[in-house]
Amino acid sequence: MKPFRPTCASLALLLLFGSAPEAPAAPATAWRFAFDDRPPTGFTRVLPEMAYAPQRGFGFEAGTKPAGQQPFFFSADVPEGNYRVTAALGDERAASDTTIKAELRRLMIEHVVIAAGKTQTVSFVVNVRTPKIGATGDLKEGAVKLKAPRETEQEAWAWDEKLTLEINGARPALRTLEIQRVDGPTIFLLGDSTVCDQPREPFASWGQMLPRFFRPAVAVANHGESGESYSASLGRRRIDKIVSALQRGDVVVMQFGHNDQKERGEGTGPFLNYKQNIKRHVTMIRSRGGIPVIVSPMERRAFDDQGKVRRSLADYAEAARQAATENACAFIDLNAISVPFYETLEARGKDFSRRAFAGQDNTHHNNYGAYELAKGIAQGLRDAKLEVAKYLVDDFRGFDPRHPDPVEAFALPASPGLQGTRPLGN
Repeated sequence: MKPFRPTCASLALLLLFGSAPEAPAAPATAWRFAFDDRPPTGFTRVLPEMAYAPQRGFGFEAGTKPAGQQPFFFSADVPEGNYRVTAALGDERAASDTTIKAELRRLMIEHVVIAAGKTQTVSFVVNVRTPKIGATGDLKEGAVKLKAPRETEQEAWAWDEKLTLEINGARPALRTLEIQRVDGPTIFLLGDSTVCDQPREPFASWGQMLPRFFRPAVAVANHGESGESYSASLGRRRIDKIVSALQRGDVVVMQFGHNDQKERGEGTGPFLNYKQNIKRHVTMIRSRGGIPVIVSPMERRAFDDQGKVRRSLADYAEAARQAATENACAFIDLNAISVPFYETLEARGKDFSRRAFAGQDNTHHNNYGAYELAKGIAQGLRDAKLEVAKYLVDDFRGFDPRHPDPVEAFALPASPGLQGTRPLGN
């Protein structure tokens, strides 16, 4: 080790304080927590009564704790970035069934069933972000213009410097957690209420379900928000935030249309400002070496007398297709995927297609509908031959909207205590 050689500045400090100044501690890049009675060496023991507190930097959220094998929320303070989470699951005394969601109900791990006395380790990558926008190229510093109170209160977990996990399932059992800062490819999502991290049941989006279909080498960073359009993405600086975080080769998947359709005034419409704004987004993404993917908006739930979907967003789907062609972008026709999906369900009986939607809502999906559309997006990434598709999980065997998963077999556990707020837009 080299001896300390004081500089002029350090000599001045020595005169003031009488000793050499200590170097600032390096920021933490790994965290280890144990929930069992016998924590492994190097792990921090987490007791059931440890509610989250800023001074502690970790703990249980929303009045929950791992008592009686009930679902609970656990948070740990981490800086903005991507994190690989490794969880050891299982219970010495009984069989367990664990589902894990992250941040705001992003599905990570689905139904891991383990026999009594056994342990299974699972891994996934979570993106944590704040509203702050750093200086990148010609981007000015600042912050995303969050919607109050929706984003500042109801969706706060999606914007804070905490990694929040929802440990759910019929009988969840968590033994240890390891959180490690990682670099790697990121899929950024930008869109409206059918894409964003919906904070409350029974509403869900395909963006929340997409992480489940990727191996623990890819992060999905969801920057969608309810009630938004391409114009709003520019005005609230959501695309600026994405561009500031982009690494070369990262993918940006964009789906708008439902709210763009409501814009009024000169120059508005699918083949006018909608296409122009798509081009502006594409240009910004490519300026940082990102890969833009344009997605057409899925249809709303509405049928004619023959059980065929009434096409209310066909012009926006066509405009998205044209924009993708004109800008040489990958294109996923979610509009064309949604139509046979809805019609297949409706063919089982009048209003059976409601089984994919949240209550009486004809725009926003429930967990099942969002899960199936996420499979459509995953299939679209594969069909477009994008490099990121090589990270799809082994049990994803493709998606045919005419043969969706049976509704009766779908059983994703609802998030506890998070019910009732209808999304903006319709």
